[in-house]
Amino acid sequence: MDKWAITNTDDGVYTLTITREKQRNALDLELIIGITEVAANIPSDCRVFVLASAGDIFCAGADINWMKNSANLSAEQNQADAHAFATMLKTLDQLPHPTIARVQGAALGGGVGIICCCDVVVATEQAVFALSEVRLGLIPATISPYVIEAIGPRAARRYFQSAEKIDAQRAFDIGLVSEVCQADALDTTIDNVIKAMLQCGPYAQGQAKKLVRDLSTQGHNPELIESLGDRLAAIRTGDEAQEGFTAFLDKRKPKWIAG
Repeated sequence: MDKWAITNTDDGVYTLTITREKQRNALDLELIIGITEVAANIPSDCRVFVLASAGDIFCAGADINWMKNSANLSAEQNQADAHAFATMLKTLDQLPHPTIARVQGAALGGGVGIICCCDVVVATEQAVFALSEVRLGLIPATISPYVIEAIGPRAARRYFQSAEKIDAQRAFDIGLVSEVCQADALDTTIDNVIKAMLQCGPYAQGQAKKLVRDLSTQGHNPELIESLGDRLAAIRTGDEAQEGFTAFLDKRKPKWIAG
């Protein structure tokens, strides 16, 4: 049975759904590689990428049987498994398209790492989160850069060490979640985010996303600050920006908006 499914709409919204419902949508090597390959090979017409899961749980983290079997692997095999997970997270984080995590239930361990690699996280009021690695004698090493970027060092110090459950409202308060809604409003809330994303220039969105990443990792590096003007000058003379200017002046929709 497939562990994931990919669907798309005519307006370029691609949805990857994890379908390991009986395993609480836990991550194993096959699923990790599958998500990586899907994300790395999204067609060029993609405008928004949604990451979802079947059933009542978003992702229970790493499959415990897979983790337990790691004791039977060589050091090289264990490193390869860990690197595969790291590659998946990096691939999701660096997608040039807007990414949305649809969280309808618990997201634990690696599941938290996945949502931290998405641009927008919409969760139901019933969703719960936990960085549960230390309860198993592990550390959230691979996911740590993305989690710390989302919630900051202070919150990370607490939840990396306590493995406490974080409810949806608390998750919103610390920046782990972008928006909280009632369960029956989850799809509508996500649709509204998608509609907003589809109004914007796709190339500009990719460049804006890269801008956030560069500034958050390099801070006020003098060379980076000086280069920002060059970035703006380059993008505003491009075809997409010129179309945006012209459409605004002509009081019409730009070409990237369907209909």
